Amino acid sequence: MRSIERRFNNISRKNPYWGSYVSLAGAVHKQKFSKQTIRRRALKLLDKNEFEIKEKNGLLKHLHLLSNMLEDDKK
Repeated sequence: MRSIERRFNNISRKNPYWGSYVSLAGAVHKQKFSKQTIRRRALKLLDKNEFEIKEKNGLLKHLHLLSNMLEDDKK
């Protein structure tokens, strides 16, 4: 089973100077997670002090786009 939290923790451990958003973006990249799954995990994993509330929707939308990107050969 794909786990955003497990992937996030692995990326964060390997790259300790990356911010929580960058690590989360790496965890969801091309993994085809639903909006609801990304939202639930993002609210749990993202550092609350890194972003303002009004930025949240844009960040979640970008994470969903990253998660559902097409591979280059499947255009």
